[in-house]
Amino acid sequence: MPPAAAPLALACAAAAGLFYLYGHSPYDPGQLLPRCPFHWATGLNCPACGGTRMSYALLHRDLGGALRANPVLCAALPFGLWVYARWAVAALRGRRRRFALGPRGTALVLGTAFVWTVVRNALGR
Repeated sequence: MPPAAAPLALACAAAAGLFYLYGHSPYDPGQLLPRCPFHWATGLNCPACGGTRMSYALLHRDLGGALRANPVLCAALPFGLWVYARWAVAALRGRRRRFALGPRGTALVLGTAFVWTVVRNALGR
């Protein structure tokens, strides 16, 4: 498989999902939007809960709504887009790029996710 196939497939899937989400509010019942399996099983919010509402708000230029839906995920979005952009550019140049966080980065991400999960559930967000 060519190196550019995976980032291009991800971009197409993301574009299709965002196109659907733009016209279908996650606040309206009966939408074909995924439900968080962690929340469904436990009744608790996972670190990514609110990501669909955050994306919907950003698509409609509502930064306040996005921050209310999931401020930590909203703050991490630029980093995720930067990582994707580096991967896609390398792939389009014919190189395979592997992103690795390392032990400290992994601990930071997992620790932030754990603390955010505890805080948001304790605050009832």
